[in-house]
Amino acid sequence: MRILIKNIKTLVQVDDGSRLKVSGSQMKVLPCLHDAWLAIEEDIIIDYGPMSEFPGISDWNNLTVIDAAGKCVFPSWCDSHTHIVYAGSRESEFSDRINGISYEQIAENGGGILNSALLLKTTSEEELVQSSMFRLKEMMFQGTGAVEIKSGYGLTLESELKILRVIKKLKELSPLTIKATFLGAHAIPSAYKGNKNKYIDLIIEEMLPAIAGEKLAEYCDVFCEKNYFTREETIKILEAAQKHGLKSKVHAEQMSNSGGVEAGVLCHAISVDHLEYIGIKEIELLRKSDTMATILPGAQFFLQLPQAPVRKMIDSGLALAVASDYNPGSCPSGNMNLMLALSCILYKMKPEEAINAATLNTAYAMDISSSHGSIAIGKKANVFITKEIPSYSFLPYSFGSNLVETVILNGIIQ
Repeated sequence: MRILIKNIKTLVQVDDGSRLKVSGSQMKVLPCLHDAWLAIEEDIIIDYGPMSEFPGISDWNNLTVIDAAGKCVFPSWCDSHTHIVYAGSRESEFSDRINGISYEQIAENGGGILNSALLLKTTSEEELVQSSMFRLKEMMFQGTGAVEIKSGYGLTLESELKILRVIKKLKELSPLTIKATFLGAHAIPSAYKGNKNKYIDLIIEEMLPAIAGEKLAEYCDVFCEKNYFTREETIKILEAAQKHGLKSKVHAEQMSNSGGVEAGVLCHAISVDHLEYIGIKEIELLRKSDTMATILPGAQFFLQLPQAPVRKMIDSGLALAVASDYNPGSCPSGNMNLMLALSCILYKMKPEEAINAATLNTAYAMDISSSHGSIAIGKKANVFITKEIPSYSFLPYSFGSNLVETVILNGIIQ
């Protein structure tokens, strides 16, 4: 299939494909082309340019022409942190928090992650595929074209494999680019309360070999946090995962300064995520590493946690990514347009910084920025066309509206 988009008001995030991430002050720079055209063939971007250099077209057969006058074209959002394979919902905990019960207290009472694990145990793979596909379609029509999905609501060998097999099925069914992450170290199951080391042995000796044997995941993640997994335990699990070919990710510094960033950098993690309690020491460690710092503004907003020191991080020269953390307990939304708005409103990120964070940098946090995250010749034809808007800044400004009009993934109009 061939697609030609013409009269584009603003073609956003254009480059030559050589950039893999954007750091520090460069995050304020968003390369754009105004009054532009974009050409797609099969599933690849093959060319773009200004309308003043619009190419002559001799063969209009099998060519779909879209007039984008007054509209912007973006590379699809990449969402590098989600937990969208889950059963049921947790709105009762939402009410509990409104009534003053903390996230930690809910977890201690058997709620939170353990509640989701109980629900998932009795839900079939078929039901999980169906509910997850519904969420993926919703995200797709809000502009997301690539997504990382974690396990972690299983906490047993059987249930963790169930989630990862569902993710494998989603890769076959969905047009989105999907990466799978094993997060068995998400919480301590009730059966192992008081014997965490035995559960860690289960992860290392049984779960990881089974997952590697079926090639069910690209990454391994650990919730490095007080009352969950320590810095040393995180390193132990990630190093074991690396022996099975899984790259590292870390839930880090969400509710305390827990050592997650340090563990991630030591294990060459592709990203460390959350970072509400990150300090100067951790920022300096990240600045000297190749690990992507990732904030999850939806979860911070929903749980009313302290804000990560984003301005300090960017001004220190860090690259920063933005992802949704779509999950039933702390962020029941995968709307990346909302995450963009929260990044600007809550963290004082400039629209250019937020767009860089939600495209190229979060593609880097999925190890796909060589093929996704910007408009470049040879990159994957994952783009979306907005409704008529005055500028790209109108997207985070209009936080309550879905301004995505047309979605193209793998060169196909969805």
